[in-house]
Amino acid sequence: MLIDCGLAPAELERRLGQLGVEPASLRGILITHEHDDHAGHAFAFAAAHGITLFMTYGTRAALEETGKSNRSAHVRVIRGGSEFVVDGLSVRPFTVPHDAREPVQFVVSDGAHRLGVLTDLGASTAHVESVLSGIDALVLECNHDLDLLWAGDYPKWLKQRITGPFGHLDNNASQRLLAALDRSRLQHVIAAHLSQQNNRPALARNALAHALGCEHEWVGIATQEEGFGWRDLR
Repeated sequence: MLIDCGLAPAELERRLGQLGVEPASLRGILITHEHDDHAGHAFAFAAAHGITLFMTYGTRAALEETGKSNRSAHVRVIRGGSEFVVDGLSVRPFTVPHDAREPVQFVVSDGAHRLGVLTDLGASTAHVESVLSGIDALVLECNHDLDLLWAGDYPKWLKQRITGPFGHLDNNASQRLLAALDRSRLQHVIAAHLSQQNNRPALARNALAHALGCEHEWVGIATQEEGFGWRDLR
């Protein structure tokens, strides 16, 4: 499965090829919310390759209103908290505070292991921490460093949006979220959704390593250009 689809189809096909994945082998595309970097090309890619899209009603409505939907793509509407199965994998969408219509993030399980993906939220909640406790791997937003953001060139309104309760997690907030989880089964942690202008990989890695009490190099980094490679769960 693919989670989110913000890249243009040709670029996405290129990146999938680097991982040895054919688009036709995808059994579904899970959409977290309607923002362009997550869903801007979802309908076009899904329609081109006959892949089912999974998204909330609010996300679908928002994409339709902005003209980014495509009637030739098949959409299955999902709800936060209601699990469903795709090709043997159990998917649990869970609600998060973010400035979108009906945003969710996901935990995916094969019955033996659970992968959590959390890339867009303004603040952690008890619900988020409950859902992610006990997972085996986590892709976690570390969007910005507060000092870099406030000293940077972004307009004030955008800085306020990013740091607000429906914006994005900074490194320290991600550290606190990770520290609050049951980490007894955790095999992999990947810092993701890093701002190129307002963060540095070393800062994100150091923050998460502090929460884990591990060597900094153990924490993976998903870059905007290369992402990250395959990880195995045992």
